[in-house]
Amino acid sequence: MKIVISIDSFKGSLTSMEAGEAFRDGSIKAAPDADVVVKPLADGGEGTAEALVEGMGGVWIRTEVSGPQKERREISYGWFPENRLAVMEMAAAAGLTLLPEGERNALYTTTYGVGEMIRDALERGARQFLLGIGGSATNDCGLGMMTALGIKFLDAGGKEAGITGEDTGRVRKIDCSGLIPQLRECRFQVACDVTNVLCGSQGATYVYGPQKGIPSDQLSFMDDCHKNFARCTEEAVGEDFSCRPGAGAAGGLGLSLMAFLGAELLPGAELVMRTLGIEKEIAGADLVITGEGRIDGQTSMGKGPMGIARIARKYRVPVIGIGGSVTKEAETAMEPEMDALFSVLREPLTLKEAMEPERAKENLRRTGEQIVRMVRTFENGSRRRSEITK
Repeated sequence: MKIVISIDSFKGSLTSMEAGEAFRDGSIKAAPDADVVVKPLADGGEGTAEALVEGMGGVWIRTEVSGPQKERREISYGWFPENRLAVMEMAAAAGLTLLPEGERNALYTTTYGVGEMIRDALERGARQFLLGIGGSATNDCGLGMMTALGIKFLDAGGKEAGITGEDTGRVRKIDCSGLIPQLRECRFQVACDVTNVLCGSQGATYVYGPQKGIPSDQLSFMDDCHKNFARCTEEAVGEDFSCRPGAGAAGGLGLSLMAFLGAELLPGAELVMRTLGIEKEIAGADLVITGEGRIDGQTSMGKGPMGIARIARKYRVPVIGIGGSVTKEAETAMEPEMDALFSVLREPLTLKEAMEPERAKENLRRTGEQIVRMVRTFENGSRRRSEITK
C-alpha cells in the first residue's frame, strides 16, 4: 500500500512538513508495511519558501535588504546550490505585515528590497528563481525592484524618478542598458493566483490599494501613475504587458516581472506541486491524504488541497481531506473532488488549545492511524471476499 501525504501548513501551529510527518507516524502505526511518502504543500503565499526548503532539502540564506519603507531589515530565502535555485517570498522584503496598520500607504512603499534579495542570490550563482508574490505592501509596479537590478527610470529632467508607488507617475524614460547581465541567463517562475490587469477598476490600485493604505481620494491619481508607467515600459521593451492577467499582482510587480525579466506567472499551488514532483508520486499511490488547518469554502477555490485532490482524481486514487476544522460549506464544495473529509479534533478544545503544536501533532497522528486502519480494514475485507468467491 502506497500512501501519499501532502498537507498544507496548520498556520500558527505546524509547518506543512510537520503536519505531514505527524500524520505519517500514525499511518505507519496502522500499516507498518506501507510505503508512506510525505510531500510539503503550499499555494504560493506565506510558507511557500519554507515548504520548498523542507521538501527539497535546501538551506536558508540570511541577508540584509531594504524594507517597504526603505528601512534596513534582515530577511531569509531558500537556496539550492546544486540546482542554482533560489526560492523567495517578496513579502519577506516588502510584505504588508511588516508595517503597522497606521503606517501603511502604498504611495510611499517600495519593492527595492526584493531586487536586493534577487541580486544577492545572483551573486551566489542563482540562475533559477521561484518567487511568491502574495501579501505585498507595495504599489510601485516593480519600479524599486528593477532599480535595484540596474535599470534606470528617468523623469522629465533626466534624473532618477525614485522607487516608490507615487514615483511611477514621474517616469518618462526607461534605460535598460544597466540591467545586470546575468539576469538574461535566468529563469523566473512566479507563484501568482491574482489575475488582475494593471490599471482600471479591476487593476492593482482600485482592487488592492485601499487595504495597502492608499486614501480613497488618491486612487485615481495612483491609477494614472500606473498608466504612465505602463506606457513607458511598452516604449522600453516594445510590448504592452499591462493588460495581461497578473500584471496587477503585488501592486503591479507582475508587470515588471513579465516585461523586464521574462517571468512565467503560474498558480501558486500548481507551481509548488510541479517543483516537488507531487503528481508523479500520486500516480502510483493507493491513497492520498491532503488538507490544511481550516477546510472551508475557500479551500475549493484553487488552494493547495484542491490541487492535490484534482491530481488524485486524474489517476483515480482515493483522496481524503483533513483539517483542524471542517466547515459545513466545505463538505458541499469539496464533495466532487474528495472522497471524505475529517476534522482531526477528537475532543472539545479552545482554538488556542487546538493550535498548541504538540497537541496538533498528536491529533494528526491519531487521525492518521484511524483513517489508515479503516482503509486497511476495507482492503482486507475485499481481499477475503475475493478469496471466498474463488
